[in-house]
Amino acid sequence: MKKLFFILLTTSLLSTLFISCGDSKPKIDKMAIMTKAKAVFKQLPSVMPGAENDTPEIIALGEKLYFDVRLSIEDNQSCNTCHVIDNNGAGVDNLPTSPGSIAETIGTRNSPTVLNAGFHFVQFWDGRSPDLQDQAKGPILNPIEMGMPSEEAVVKKIGAISEYKGMFKNAGLELTYDNLAEAIAAFERTLITKDRFDMFLKGNPQALKDDEVEGLALFIDTGCITCHTGELLGGNMYQKMGLLKAYADTTDKGRFEVTGNENDKYMFKVPTLRNIALTAPYFHDGKVADLKEATVLMADIQLAKTLTDDEANKIVKFLESLSDIKLAKAQKSSK
Repeated sequence: MKKLFFILLTTSLLSTLFISCGDSKPKIDKMAIMTKAKAVFKQLPSVMPGAENDTPEIIALGEKLYFDVRLSIEDNQSCNTCHVIDNNGAGVDNLPTSPGSIAETIGTRNSPTVLNAGFHFVQFWDGRSPDLQDQAKGPILNPIEMGMPSEEAVVKKIGAISEYKGMFKNAGLELTYDNLAEAIAAFERTLITKDRFDMFLKGNPQALKDDEVEGLALFIDTGCITCHTGELLGGNMYQKMGLLKAYADTTDKGRFEVTGNENDKYMFKVPTLRNIALTAPYFHDGKVADLKEATVLMADIQLAKTLTDDEANKIVKFLESLSDIKLAKAQKSSK
């Protein structure tokens, strides 16, 4: 009798074990997903294009200029005002659109992050500048940004500051508007971030947690890689905002305002997803504050796909792995 009881008990336990195993969550094949990811994405390079001629003196000059409010008409706004990189900023001001130097002026587009900006194929949402140097010239003279009246006025103002005379000389540069912008660009070329996703792409499967890898697989399989590819997961093409379903706000015509080409209506540079969890609010108009909401909306209007709540949560988990490690840690500890 005891022997029969033992056999029945053992059989019951084994049955429970097998049932439990059958009901358990399947193991994630991180290596297989890593292989898929490597076919679509790239690690961020350690050096930006154009940095080969950047000397420590030019970079130091550019850094000082980047933080100098005297580049604005009212001496109250620097590059860093809208693209915050001090105090653990992620290269943005986290506002829908940014106020200008002159009272009651405000920009019409969201300020994109300056982090990794030199890897983009063009600058600005509409691609009107080809590189960082050309981009740096724009906001200083823009009447609803820094508001300086002319290049000559900028050179005269900066040239009257004795410290800059020495810094331009040490950098081997004549004080011209082009060189001023090039110095700022040289500093911006140092703003390269490091995240866990690159560690994953490099071959470390433990760099991402299970739910982040599941989110990565969903990101790929859902079709987000139609636009978000390469080293920046974006920043390398234009795409229509509202590709399959119209975006709610059609006021801004995007690249059409630069080219006048009908085919460019509502076309914008695809934003990088590096550090996306740190750079809210989202889109060219900054009208979506929440990353999950932005993810669900993009799937809907760009891909005509409806994400479940679980799918959206997992994709967001993956997107959070794209945050610079030090910045993410600092911002999390400050909350």
